[in-house]
Amino acid sequence: MSPALLMVPDFSLILIGWLLVRYTSFDRTFWSGVERLVYFVLFPMLLLQATNSAVFEFSSTSTMLALAIGTTLFGMAAGYAVKWVLRPNPIDFASGLQTAFRFNSYIALALAARLGGGEGLAMMAVIVGCVVPMCNVAAVWSLARHGEVSVWRELARNPLILATVTGLVTNLLGLHPPEVVAMTMSRLGSAATALGLMTVGAGLQMQGASGTAGMVAWWTGVKLIAMPAVAWLVGRQLPLSPLQLQIAVLYAAMPTASSAYILAVRMGGNGPMVAAAISIMTVGAILTAPLWYALVS
Repeated sequence: MSPALLMVPDFSLILIGWLLVRYTSFDRTFWSGVERLVYFVLFPMLLLQATNSAVFEFSSTSTMLALAIGTTLFGMAAGYAVKWVLRPNPIDFASGLQTAFRFNSYIALALAARLGGGEGLAMMAVIVGCVVPMCNVAAVWSLARHGEVSVWRELARNPLILATVTGLVTNLLGLHPPEVVAMTMSRLGSAATALGLMTVGAGLQMQGASGTAGMVAWWTGVKLIAMPAVAWLVGRQLPLSPLQLQIAVLYAAMPTASSAYILAVRMGGNGPMVAAAISIMTVGAILTAPLWYALVS
């Protein structure tokens, strides 16, 4: 099956979420509750189960993780460069910079599981657990002068980070849950994948980028083209397995995080612009992600 067809089921769930919120009684209030369930319960179970049961080869895993971190740092620098090229409004710049390097973990984990099974899911879970704190610190830093959110408190209670760390630590200690508990966690993880992707679709909003189209286009290019290109070019020179290279490039090719909108609003930024950027990148990734995967397959 071609890479594009492999990704059709997951991107179709995003479309279904978009259709449901517009043409049924399942409005944004309903989906807001679903997203909280996914974020605080279902996805943490998915990450905990994946990292606890995975078998890692330390040297190559650390190389893959270093590539993901390096690619993220490149995204931060390339996203920041728009400040000198387009000279944007400071609040618009601070609000949208995060969209150039943050990533949607729902889509990343779903596609990693589809393309690499449990092994691919575990690899992506490690990237999520290590890169999310770095991205959150950078995102909050860019908006810090406009709000009063404590970045360290946000990180300490982030359920995705806590679940990944718990899974890795218990894995290293040789502590694994009984089979019946592991099966329950697996069922919760399966629910997280479908519902998480549907909430992404339900949150799509295209309005709000007027007057900031140049910036949004710049950050979209960084996120969907430049970052995966760097991951692919550098990753080919590193001692990575084919699956590790695929996961690293797939991570870099993900659209920005849906939670970027929440952070922008919470810290007094330009929420509508960020919502539009998230939506544009998500739709764009439907076209670009299969192309990047085809390149590394």
